[in-house]
Amino acid sequence: MVDFSLTPEQEAIQRMAREFAEKEIVPAAAQYDRSGEYPREIVKKAFKAGLVYGPVPEKYGGGGIGALDQLLIAEELSAGCAGISSCIAINSLAAIPLINYGSEAQKEKYLGAACREEKLMALCVTEPGAGSDVAALTTTARRLNGEYVISGSKSFITNGGVADYYIVFATVDLSKGHRGITAFVVPREAEGVSVGKKEDKMGQRAANTTDVIFDEVVVPAADRIGEEGEGFRIIMQTFNHSRPGVAASAVGVARSAMEHALQYALEREQFGMPIFMHQAVMFMLADMARDIAAGRLLAWQAAWKAERGLDNSKEAAMAKVFCGDMVMRVTTDAAQIFGGYGYVKDYPAEKLMRDAKVFQIYEGTAQIQRLLIGRALAKEKLK
Repeated sequence: MVDFSLTPEQEAIQRMAREFAEKEIVPAAAQYDRSGEYPREIVKKAFKAGLVYGPVPEKYGGGGIGALDQLLIAEELSAGCAGISSCIAINSLAAIPLINYGSEAQKEKYLGAACREEKLMALCVTEPGAGSDVAALTTTARRLNGEYVISGSKSFITNGGVADYYIVFATVDLSKGHRGITAFVVPREAEGVSVGKKEDKMGQRAANTTDVIFDEVVVPAADRIGEEGEGFRIIMQTFNHSRPGVAASAVGVARSAMEHALQYALEREQFGMPIFMHQAVMFMLADMARDIAAGRLLAWQAAWKAERGLDNSKEAAMAKVFCGDMVMRVTTDAAQIFGGYGYVKDYPAEKLMRDAKVFQIYEGTAQIQRLLIGRALAKEKLK
């Protein structure tokens, strides 16, 4: 039997995340959007509230929560501010390779320190010449005397300038393509690690996004995650876990845009009545509510399959692409409902619209998600 109700524990998580967003994130969102500064104090409060490393098992100091629980948190925090929310969520995303493939010693050392000492993490995959084509990455991990020497540059790395640990994907053999990609943990203080330029972004400006350079960085073999050549599979499975969360974040932004637009439409009068009463506006809001609900259910379905150990690659891609397109459409319509006020910074619509765009880009572009869905359909048909 299908059951869409939340457990009392999940309702408590949802309520706590919403209260945190309303108290800590919403009042500061505009300030951090203007400045582009990293919201360190808010992240510290998120640690205290147990919102940072939710999926890390409790034995290492994490929350030990399930995939659907993480979606509840992602939606609520992103409804407050997508940029600040991503500062919190990216740590859990970076921790996934260690959770799923790390050795017990690595989990104790790195996940334990991250949770108990409030260390930050970043996932280093994207490169200047390898975005959607992950298999084309050129950062190398050269074997030397039982260790690895990592050289290369990563770009668009969220938490890049503030992370204590980097989860780095590099190739041990360029000739092997994706079969040479291998994962490593690299501490920030390792010699040869440096932070490059900080990106001046259109939206989600509170999220620290930088280049990270690895110049002949020596990494012990004990800090390799999984086996050599297993990195590509680790990346793909990490994205299958994280994409439903990205979709839920998009739902949060879209929900916030709809709520602001609805309130404005009920208050703003034109032609002797609230603009909500004009069918053109009412239908826009109705479409928003429909699409937000649909996106939430797609994300929940993908997380449900992940919690049960089922292949959720197609569902994760569906949730991500639908919600990425949906949040762009909803925030654009919200700005339209605000009219001229939707184009100025005194009102929330323009920020929400700027924050929305990247949901169609990061964690795999909208076009890549469609490719994944299409391949899954063909695979199912040809079985």
